[in-house]
Amino acid sequence: MTRRAASADTRETDDGSGAVRRLAPHARRFLARRSGVLVRLALWSLAETGQAFLVGYGVARAVDQGFLAGDTRRGLLWLSVALMAVLLGAPVIRGVFAQLAGLTEPLRDGLVRHTVDRSLGPAAAGGPGGTDRTAVSRLTNQVEIARDSFAGLVLTLRSFVFTAAGALLGLLSLHPSLLVVVLPPLSLGLGLFLVTLRPMAAAQRRALAADEALGDHAARSRAALRDLTACGTGPAAARRGAELIEDAAAAARVLAGWAAVRTAALGVAGHLPVLALLLAVPWLRGQGVTAGALLGAFTYLVQSLLPALHTLMTALGAAGSRLLVVLDRIIGPERPEPRLERTRAAELERPERTRAAEPERAGGPGSVRAPAATRPEPALAAAPLTAPGAAGGAVTARATAAIPGPGDDAPDLGGRPADRTRTAAVELRSVTLSYGVRADPVLDSLDLRVAPGEHLAVVGPSGIGKSTLTRLVAGTLAPSGGEVRVDGREVTGRPPAELAALRVLVPQEAYVFSGTLSDNLTYLRPDASRADLDAAVDALGLRPLVERLGGLDAPVRPAELSHGERQLVALTRAWVSPAPLLLLDEATCHLDPAAEARAEEALARRPGTLLVVAHRLSSAVRADRVLVLDGTDALCGTHDEVLDRSPLYRDLTGHWQGGPARRR
Repeated sequence: MTRRAASADTRETDDGSGAVRRLAPHARRFLARRSGVLVRLALWSLAETGQAFLVGYGVARAVDQGFLAGDTRRGLLWLSVALMAVLLGAPVIRGVFAQLAGLTEPLRDGLVRHTVDRSLGPAAAGGPGGTDRTAVSRLTNQVEIARDSFAGLVLTLRSFVFTAAGALLGLLSLHPSLLVVVLPPLSLGLGLFLVTLRPMAAAQRRALAADEALGDHAARSRAALRDLTACGTGPAAARRGAELIEDAAAAARVLAGWAAVRTAALGVAGHLPVLALLLAVPWLRGQGVTAGALLGAFTYLVQSLLPALHTLMTALGAAGSRLLVVLDRIIGPERPEPRLERTRAAELERPERTRAAEPERAGGPGSVRAPAATRPEPALAAAPLTAPGAAGGAVTARATAAIPGPGDDAPDLGGRPADRTRTAAVELRSVTLSYGVRADPVLDSLDLRVAPGEHLAVVGPSGIGKSTLTRLVAGTLAPSGGEVRVDGREVTGRPPAELAALRVLVPQEAYVFSGTLSDNLTYLRPDASRADLDAAVDALGLRPLVERLGGLDAPVRPAELSHGERQLVALTRAWVSPAPLLLLDEATCHLDPAAEARAEEALARRPGTLLVVAHRLSSAVRADRVLVLDGTDALCGTHDEVLDRSPLYRDLTGHWQGGPARRR
């Protein structure tokens, strides 16, 4: 598309001309099939023309031929004619509304039928995405808006056309000079109003788009709040929100400016004709216009013409634009889900960090550790604690897993290397956390050391504090007491950008945003090469999804992915990340056992440290060590060691295996 064509398309979208062209054929067919209803509606409206004519004409004749001529009886008779014209308006309105139902109800039925067909069509065909997720809004809200707006617009247009015809005919019958005075200001106000229609529509559409963009951003940010916090992208999301607020405010200011112009048009059309008629009284009297004709002209203006014009302007400005937008949304072309551009997605989702903040890591994401000669086995120590003075035994826990020093002689653990010269990858020093001053602590005086390159599984009953532990290590939750360190640095109070360089937290509800698959995989590492992505895709088993979507550059709609597919995308993103510590908080719960095993083994081979909240026995068996959290004890050791020493772990393994656990 050329730039000129693109600009033209943008103008059509903004001012509504494109929507008018799209809807015009539908409107012509709809009205052509109801010509009988339109004829009957016009006949009833002709009576309204007669009513408008008789009101002003009766007042003029009552003054000239009755009261000023000294014939009170005739004056009262003409006033009675005007009164009867007003009273006859009630059955006219009743007839108009009876015919109006012949237009509005078929419109509503047709829109409902079209909405249902559009929603059920893709579902019946088995296409991607299922049913149209906007169908409920269209059926319950937008269809009624279209029906009410259409009814109000038909009533207003009909009333203005036939009332104006009767009033102008009455002015002409009283004296042609009255039209010379009244028509110019009336036409000026109406023309000024018509000039504002298109820019006003453009301003309304921009304001609506800005409001929808802000609402969409707020909804996405709220749904992804945990991920934004864990990945350190909160400030970027906040800046994007501030930009959208400013855009919405600017659109509202433009809309207010055009609303002021429209108000001026209403003032010109509504008040200037009366003022002009007052100023022209001497000239009109010189032209032979009688006092009764002047009073009748004022009656036409104040009682018929100006109210009808004001109602028309208000309806066209509100109901007209609303009807155009709603009809275009219901029967216009299909609109794809909004897709974030690559730069926008990167700005919103990836952490703010400079190159200097990223830790240097040996080997790329696809590298595999070389075998080491030995791996020291961490010492196992655990002691239950109870809170002092707690009646009934308030539950606390203490676990210590010390890393042997460089000179210690310890057996190898699974043949996996541990770097003895570096500080602990994760270290908790007497960490206590409680959700409230008087609440029992979830964790109490917990000590834990995890060696660089180690794979630790955390198990325990639901609600015991496993997710709390991952949040503490990730730095998204501050402990009530003690210290939490990652790679020797305390995480509490550290800026999000620095936290993002230290760890990646993958929660149970995986976050995938609208954009390309590559956008989703690289937002924690924007400089990742295609080879890195291919290695990650193959390692995590994401290749079938990549091929189904059409490649790494194919668009992703999160709602069309299963829970397991979303978790695989999030795990592959974590694999690509440069952070040395991965925290998986039941991040594989929607995967089958084979896919889970492949993902965890791939993440364990990745350079760095892995901490997994396990929900299957296989996850605990694959780990170098297992940390068991329960209400009275916290034990840390190999699978066999904790199986021998922890009754809770034996119960959990028996539950996972569907029978009593056997010690190996």
